[in-house]
Amino acid sequence: MSTKKHNNKEEQEIQAKDTAEEQNNQTDKTTLQADEEGKVQKEELTTEEQLAAVEEENEKLRDQLLRQIAEFDNYRKRTLKEKAELILNGGEKTLSSLLPILDDLERAEKNIQENTNIETLKEGLDLVFKKFRNTLEKQGLKAIETQNQDFNTDFHEAIAMVPVTDGEQKGKIIDCVQTGYTLNDKVIRHAKVAVGQ
Repeated sequence: MSTKKHNNKEEQEIQAKDTAEEQNNQTDKTTLQADEEGKVQKEELTTEEQLAAVEEENEKLRDQLLRQIAEFDNYRKRTLKEKAELILNGGEKTLSSLLPILDDLERAEKNIQENTNIETLKEGLDLVFKKFRNTLEKQGLKAIETQNQDFNTDFHEAIAMVPVTDGEQKGKIIDCVQTGYTLNDKVIRHAKVAVGQ
C-alpha cells in the first residue's frame, strides 16, 4: 500500500502540476488574447484618430479652396468692372484735350455770322485747324506720309492705278485721296492712294 500511496501521491502531484500548467496556459492565453484585443483597440483608436486628423485636414483644405475660389471670383468681377470703366471712359483724356478746340469752333461760328471779312475768317479757321492738329499729335496721332513715297502696303491702300510715262514714278504714290493715320506707331487708318503703273 505504501507503494500505492506513494504512486497516488505522485499522481496527485503530477495532476496538480498539470492543472497548474493548464491554468498557467489558460492565463497566458487570456493575457495574450487581452493583449491582442488591446492592440486591436489601439490600432482601431489609432485608425480613428488618423481618420479624424485626415478629415480635419480635408476640411481645412476645402475651406482654403473655397476661399481661393471666392477670391478669384471677386478678382474677375473687379477686373471686368475696371475694363468696362476703361472702355467707357477711355477717351476722356482725348476728349478733354479737344474741348478748347470746340470752344474755338463755337467762337468762329459766331464770328462768321457777325464778320464778313473773308481773310479774318480764313486766318481764324487756320489757327483752329493748327490747334486741332497739334492736340491730336500730342495724343500720339500722326499723319502717314504719302508725297513722293514708295507704295507700302503696311501704310497705304491702293484705290487706283495710274499709268505713268516716267519710269521713276512706277510703284510710287501719285495722289493721296484720303490721309491715313498712326496712333502711337500703330496704323489706325491706311492712306488711300493712287499708285503709278
